[in-house]
Amino acid sequence: MPEPSRSELLDFALTLSQEAGQFILPLWRNVAVHHKKDGSEVTDADRGAEQLLRRRIAERYPHHAILGEEFGGERVRDAEHLWLLDPIDGTASFAIGLPLFGTLIAYLRRGEASVGVIGAHALGETVYAAAGHGCWYRREGADPIRVRTSAVTEPGDAFVVSTALEHTDLDPRDPTPAVGLSRLYRQAQRFRWSGDCINYALLCQGRIDVAIDPRMNPWDIAALVPCVREAGGVLSSLNGGEDVVWQPDLVASANPTLHAKVLQSLRPTTAETHAPRAAGPGR
Repeated sequence: MPEPSRSELLDFALTLSQEAGQFILPLWRNVAVHHKKDGSEVTDADRGAEQLLRRRIAERYPHHAILGEEFGGERVRDAEHLWLLDPIDGTASFAIGLPLFGTLIAYLRRGEASVGVIGAHALGETVYAAAGHGCWYRREGADPIRVRTSAVTEPGDAFVVSTALEHTDLDPRDPTPAVGLSRLYRQAQRFRWSGDCINYALLCQGRIDVAIDPRMNPWDIAALVPCVREAGGVLSSLNGGEDVVWQPDLVASANPTLHAKVLQSLRPTTAETHAPRAAGPGR
């Protein structure tokens, strides 16, 4: 059987995202919210959408491996064919009725994140890319347009967005001095707290300049990688690690020059590194 082309895989991923959206949206604001052992939210929309996606992939490409948030799978970095699925990235927003959530679908070929789709269903928007084919934005009822990240190169001119402050020096419960988010907060022209995959869709469109997530999983990251890169952006872990899909956190910037300066801002000074750590809450 011939290997599918990137164009074929992208078209299939876009179809998957549309089908997931058709399943998810009727349940938005109309589904019970449960909690996993780690305290994070989950709904029947999450589980049902991932089951749908897994079924469709198995029908089309039965020899491809799948790794998803809700039902696990193979964590093989260099798998010949690997799909990574997050049926609802931003379940916390979904659960309280905010539209800041999306379906993330990625395809990795021998470890390379080759195809990525960010389906922001409640907003009626999709950002998608395949390696070598550019990054595209499509709004319901309109033709797709190619999008690019901004030309901002200085943190002082940048619009920075972070999903959370946990695992950084700003975390009041368990501060992590090794991630100096407070310095970037002071430097940025504008800094906002927003949610999950929507931040990276905005980055690809040049609407913001830096997106940060202090806690991530492979299914949270994989679909973002081809989108950001094809739009002209750069991604790494917060400490600069480049094996980005399998890192525990993520920072993405509009271009290499800005990214290098953002990483420098996030690195603590020697004094900050050796500062006494605040006591956590009692148990």
